[in-house]
Amino acid sequence: MLDQTVAFAPRGTFAFKPQDRKAMPAPGSVVGMILSLIVVGAAIYQARDLDFAMILGLVPTSLTFWCLFAVSYLAGPASEWFIFQRLWGVGASAFGVLIRKLIYNELLVGYLGEAYFYGWARRNLKFVTSPFGAVKDVAVLSAVAGNAATLVFVAVAFPFMRLMPLYAHAIAIGCSLAVMIGTSLAVMLLRRSIFSLERKELKMVFTVHLFRILTTALLSAALWHLVLPDVPLGWWLVLVTIRLLISRLPFVPNKDVVFAGVAVLALGDQVAISALMTLMAGMILAAHVLVGLSLALADLLSGGRSNETLAL
Repeated sequence: MLDQTVAFAPRGTFAFKPQDRKAMPAPGSVVGMILSLIVVGAAIYQARDLDFAMILGLVPTSLTFWCLFAVSYLAGPASEWFIFQRLWGVGASAFGVLIRKLIYNELLVGYLGEAYFYGWARRNLKFVTSPFGAVKDVAVLSAVAGNAATLVFVAVAFPFMRLMPLYAHAIAIGCSLAVMIGTSLAVMLLRRSIFSLERKELKMVFTVHLFRILTTALLSAALWHLVLPDVPLGWWLVLVTIRLLISRLPFVPNKDVVFAGVAVLALGDQVAISALMTLMAGMILAAHVLVGLSLALADLLSGGRSNETLAL
């Protein structure tokens, strides 16, 4: 009886498709188009106060400056691409996804980019387990590396803090540093219950984050020096330190704009340096707006197909 059943079993595979229903867009595409529309709105909103004529009138024309600016802007996505290439073998296409991650974090709200990237990885990569653990570990180690680097920069730059009025707030800065040290120590003490990656992978991720932080700090100082070559090195060291402190604020988009505001207040009568910090913040925000608009418009024109999107 069993042999007869097998003999009459249909050979090959059949795909049954409903003929009386219109194809519905995938949920991921719908969410992607919504995110793209939000990015367009956020870009327009962020650009409302930008004086593009003033920015264009002040920006340097040096090719060296623009090459360093491009490298500095892409350093974050490039470092994360290296990390996830080592962990997952994501391929070249993931680089654009990581640029989107940067845009979502900077134009919308911090850590939205991590949620977006997690959704993209779950949709487009094959995993034995959920990719959430690796995304979470990379984000946590980025914060720990940022805290460690900031503490080192503060220790080196502290003698130069007397250059600016910020020195009067040494107690408040010390309390903030104590919180940073406490959170980093807590993460290290609880690492067995927090991290899911192997020890070797964690060391690689932490090293790449430290290299990225040091590289972007040096690139920032180099860009500032190209515009104002006569300013003493101590000023750039202090400003890099302040920028690192601002970068430790969670859930805050447009940290470069916040940094520019704090720097202007801290610099006092240093008009030229204050103007430079405002200029750089405007240029970085303009880059976010232009890149975000370009990616979002590409998504909308393609009907959401080009946006490898969040699917929660």
